[in-house]
Amino acid sequence: MSLARTLGPLLDGQVRDDGYTLHLYSSDASMYAIEPLAVAFPKHADDVRALVTACAGLGVPVLPRGAGTSLAGQTVGRAVVVDFSRHMNRILELDGGMARVQPGVVQDQLNRAAAKQGMMFGPDTSTSNRATIGGMIGNNSAGSHSVRYGSTIDHVEALGVVLADASTPDLAADERLGAAVQDILKNLDLSGFPRFWRHSGGYRLDRVTSGDLTPLIVGSEGTLAVVTEATVRLVPKPAGRAIAVGHFTGTLAAVAATHEALALDAASVELMDRAILDLSRQRVDYAGLGDILEGDPEALLFVEFFGEDAADRVEKLAGAWKAAGHGYHTLRALDAATREAVLKVRKAGLGLLMASSVGSRRPLAFVEDTAVPPQALVPYVEEFAAILDRHGMKAGFYGHCSVGCLHIRPFVDLRVPGEVAAMREVAEEIAELAVRHGGVNSSEHGDGLARSEFNERLFGGEVYAAMRAVKRLFDPGNLLNPGKIVDAAPMTEHLRDPGRPEPVHLATTLDFAGGMHAAADRCMNIGACRKDAAGVMCPSYMATREEEHSTRGRANALVKALSSADPKAALGEERLHGILDLCLECKACKSECPLGVDMASLKSEALHQYHQTHGVPLRSRVFGAIRTLNRLGAATAPISNWFAPPLRGLLGLARQRPLPRFRRDTLPRWHARRTAKTEGQEVILLADSFTAFTEPDIGRAAVELLEKAGYRVRLAAEGCCGRSSLSKGLLDRAKAMADDTLARLWAPEAPDVPITGLEPSCLLTLKDEYAALLPGDPRVKAVARRARLVPELLLEAIDDGRLTLGDGLRGRTIVFHGHCHEKAVTGTAATRALLSRIPGAEVIELDAGCCGMAGSFGFEAEHYELSMKIGGLRLFPALEQTAPDTLIAATGVSCRQQIAHGAGRTARHPVEIIHLVS
Repeated sequence: MSLARTLGPLLDGQVRDDGYTLHLYSSDASMYAIEPLAVAFPKHADDVRALVTACAGLGVPVLPRGAGTSLAGQTVGRAVVVDFSRHMNRILELDGGMARVQPGVVQDQLNRAAAKQGMMFGPDTSTSNRATIGGMIGNNSAGSHSVRYGSTIDHVEALGVVLADASTPDLAADERLGAAVQDILKNLDLSGFPRFWRHSGGYRLDRVTSGDLTPLIVGSEGTLAVVTEATVRLVPKPAGRAIAVGHFTGTLAAVAATHEALALDAASVELMDRAILDLSRQRVDYAGLGDILEGDPEALLFVEFFGEDAADRVEKLAGAWKAAGHGYHTLRALDAATREAVLKVRKAGLGLLMASSVGSRRPLAFVEDTAVPPQALVPYVEEFAAILDRHGMKAGFYGHCSVGCLHIRPFVDLRVPGEVAAMREVAEEIAELAVRHGGVNSSEHGDGLARSEFNERLFGGEVYAAMRAVKRLFDPGNLLNPGKIVDAAPMTEHLRDPGRPEPVHLATTLDFAGGMHAAADRCMNIGACRKDAAGVMCPSYMATREEEHSTRGRANALVKALSSADPKAALGEERLHGILDLCLECKACKSECPLGVDMASLKSEALHQYHQTHGVPLRSRVFGAIRTLNRLGAATAPISNWFAPPLRGLLGLARQRPLPRFRRDTLPRWHARRTAKTEGQEVILLADSFTAFTEPDIGRAAVELLEKAGYRVRLAAEGCCGRSSLSKGLLDRAKAMADDTLARLWAPEAPDVPITGLEPSCLLTLKDEYAALLPGDPRVKAVARRARLVPELLLEAIDDGRLTLGDGLRGRTIVFHGHCHEKAVTGTAATRALLSRIPGAEVIELDAGCCGMAGSFGFEAEHYELSMKIGGLRLFPALEQTAPDTLIAATGVSCRQQIAHGAGRTARHPVEIIHLVS
């Protein structure tokens, strides 16, 4: 009998052991992979006790896991993996300076709740939007402000735990355990224990100074106990914040400037080198930083100050740096917007570095967690760089100069003969280098599979023996996350990339650089898609909290299928189809995933392959031909509007969802009857399937505004861009539509004629998917270069004085919700700026994620409930808080439909609102 069938009935939660679930939990953000025995999702502490009891009886190991973002392989192993993030994620109590939480609570989740009382959790990891408190306790995590707040161990007051024998001792008062630990520590010489305070390696024997064993569990990586509850201390939020960003001509020059910052009591000092900075400039979502930098720095030093005098200390630091000859410019980030722009890039260092991976040559985490006293940092970095040079390795440098911790990740291809051995040599040399400079091998990311092997050498035989004794005391059967911290395998075992078979070639319709397998395998599991209250990615994960519904989960599922002996057959499997089904194709992953995993395109190709095995469903054929459907509906309106509802059952549409209303007065008919402007620069307006036939008023407003701005509008009202066919995996049809659209829009005799549109999902298909549908076609780049949303053209016209707006909306508030594709491909800055040009109006852009509608997704009966749940997470509540007279702007037709149905409010296209005051 499978473990799932054996263990499942014992829990209120779930246990799974199907092949895809096991694969998804076989890896974390490290370079390792081990397939687990099963995965459990407990709902409460009693579930955990029942699980541990049963596993002990079976002799099966247990491995606790939070977000699975560990960088050293802590959360992979041949065990029953216990995922606390799905159900055990509640804040149980929050009172002033203390919080009692379940282990699956995310750091930002706790901070949002604590902020209402003016408090926060001090240890702030760069992964705060997905890192769980349980995971932070397991690793003894720290963050950029550790020079001020220390590590997690400094903030844990008490823990509720389950031991390997399923007992639940009071760690602060258990006399038997306390006496046994004291006996192990008796006469133990801890002089060899690292003197540098910031370390997370081994068991923290040095922190057991009384009968309370809580500090011993922090940083133990789930090898001593399973944490089911934590009471943590909070700290007051800073009264004020300001950031100085020093610009330097080299990395060592930036490191050398750390002293002046620390002398002014900096709360953090963060380094970013040229390699990572250049990567940020290539990303839409980090474009704000490039606009405010001075010159072309080789390295940046981000220095943050807390307190009411924070801005004054920024000025003092700028003066001190200038006097000492450090750097050539200091950017003052004093207002919230500028601080947000610089902090966003600073926190994204790891993801940006990972994005530069080429195939299986990746920046790997095996020496990235060393730390030395800050005063030793300059010679340490020099010697570190020399070691990498000697081994022919390149790396990006970023991290926490304030505490001597730089996250240096060499690029290594573990599938190349000799590189595994070279990696090991570097790891050994760097560990010795850190110790020689008075530092540590693990400073905030723990030991895991990458560093546990070195603990005996680093701590010495006597201390290591005491650590082994502690492990035997708490876990005599070696059933709790075995092979970590003590008695570990060599760091070169269980490596992810060398253990995978060479993928079989699969012919695809979409063009993926390096193939479909490589496109999915870009994911390195850092888990940015698991955030739950910011950005867009990943909307279905935010609603279900299921790993397989995250971008990471879907990418890994595809890797499994595409690694099989027959990938085409694997893409036709129902289990995989179910995993991909809830992807809304919002495209947020293409921009918000630091590695740019394009799950929307991967899903389109996977659906295409699936259809070749199973055929194309009627509903997919109908929605894939949405332009034809809308054109026929408009031609027969209003009769079509009467007969459309009875067809719901035939197509499997949700009865609760209102259907769009076809309009007989279509945009093409209106445009054909009117006297069009004949002078001015020509612009081609793409009359998409919705603007043309169901929302023609928006198109009319756009035409009139463009003409007022001096343009001569040519309406492109024939054919379909192929967006709907793409979303349904009808790639042959989409390819034909793209070819037809390019034939109509490509104009080599008029290369500067703008092509504009109102529906982001349609116009931006020209800029995005056409390159994958028709690779190498010279028309693609030419048309993509000319494609711009209507708000971009109107904004330019206003700023050039060609279009003037009145003040009819003075004193009004406009709340703007951007379309997901707009956010992913071009960003929403132009649309927001356009609305901001309305005299006297206040414009607020919502960070409300995806609306949940996603074209046909929200109409489909089996997806309706999830669609509404996604909208209800952030968008509907945000709109409910607005005044009744607030104007709501939304660029997407789906967004406007969802807002009307889910929030009971009317949303208008931003162009309609501009038209009101033109």
